[in-house]
Amino acid sequence: MSEPSPQSAATDDPKREKTRLIVLLERACLETAKVGKDYVLLDCDNHKNFLMKHKRNPSDYRPDILHQCLLILLDSPLNKAGMLQVYIRSQKGVLIEVNPQIRIPRTYKRFAGLMVHLLHKLSVSAVDSPAKLMRVIKNPIADHLPPGCRKISTSVKGKLTNAHTLVPSLPMDPPSIFVFGTMAHGSVEEAVDWTDECVALSEYPLSGAAAIGRLCAAYEIHLNIL
Repeated sequence: MSEPSPQSAATDDPKREKTRLIVLLERACLETAKVGKDYVLLDCDNHKNFLMKHKRNPSDYRPDILHQCLLILLDSPLNKAGMLQVYIRSQKGVLIEVNPQIRIPRTYKRFAGLMVHLLHKLSVSAVDSPAKLMRVIKNPIADHLPPGCRKISTSVKGKLTNAHTLVPSLPMDPPSIFVFGTMAHGSVEEAVDWTDECVALSEYPLSGAAAIGRLCAAYEIHLNIL
């Protein structure tokens, strides 16, 4: 497998401002294994036989959910305005910091190659600069949050909340952290016990990407980001 060639989305931009939102993508399915001659990121579509052979449930292996969430976050006007910071934590507890300037590959195949490189080398550098675009960092996540940060998890079982009402009520400095689950089954509440509250951003069950889109839109309207 050839190494990925990520690029940064921007250089120093005077319009980039202070972070107003932190997002943690929790319980991401990021497990690699040697299948044939290469190490791969295991997923239910491409490695079903391998997973069943090793007595794993293929439906649990959905790294595509993380891919969808990252595309929504990093393509958002909120991120392009320099007001978003993203972290990922895998089901095995690996904590990853995402540089807001990274361009996530559009295709899943290239994304999977990028994540294999990250998990084996512990960082991904840009091809056009020495900047680390993704890197594995030490747990716990609390060590990387600003003091006084409000911590909010999301779940369909949480308190039903209108994002456009919630966001204006939150302090922008320090920013709040929202935790979204990126697993195929279960609740993010099972993985985190350190948040201040749990909210539902819709009365209906939403995919992680759809819930994230709602939250980013609420921040963009509140901060007048067009």
